[in-house]
Amino acid sequence: MYLIVGLGNPEPEYSKTRHNMGFDVINQIAKKYGIDLSRSKFDGIYGSGSIEDQKIILLKPQTYMNLSGKSIKQFVDFYKIPIENVLVIYDDMDVNIGAIKIRKKGGPGSHNGAKSVVHELAKEEFPRIRVGIGKPVDEYDAIDYVIGKLEEETYQKLEEGIKKALQAIPEYIKNGIDSAMNKYN
Repeated sequence: MYLIVGLGNPEPEYSKTRHNMGFDVINQIAKKYGIDLSRSKFDGIYGSGSIEDQKIILLKPQTYMNLSGKSIKQFVDFYKIPIENVLVIYDDMDVNIGAIKIRKKGGPGSHNGAKSVVHELAKEEFPRIRVGIGKPVDEYDAIDYVIGKLEEETYQKLEEGIKKALQAIPEYIKNGIDSAMNKYN
């Protein structure tokens, strides 16, 4: 079993913002594979189905970004999911717009959602897909940059990263994280 988690903020005003790239990937993968994301448990909205003949759970934590790890930890513990089968997807300012970066482990960097996941799981050895959102021109407006509303043209550029993540997920499930890294990094 695999747990595929997208990080984001649950309120409607955060929809289609840079900080909700994880939620956007989960929404698109659910749509692609016909997975209903309407169930609620452990502080998250989730659905289950299969990708590449493997049982998967898609999860969008509803705890807000900075506490995302709490929901993930509850799913991992309840379903006894091995850490290497927990794929976390989130936005990253250090990755160019339209690109993704896949890693099998590593520190959280400055991303508060990733910090929460590392803290709650007490490990850094979980696979992740970082969806590029680029850096703000003025470093002092980083918060506005990640949660501010986007023009359609800007969002379309970000969608390139979402599309790449959608391709990387089945590759990861079918052939492992190393294959996904080699193919999409």
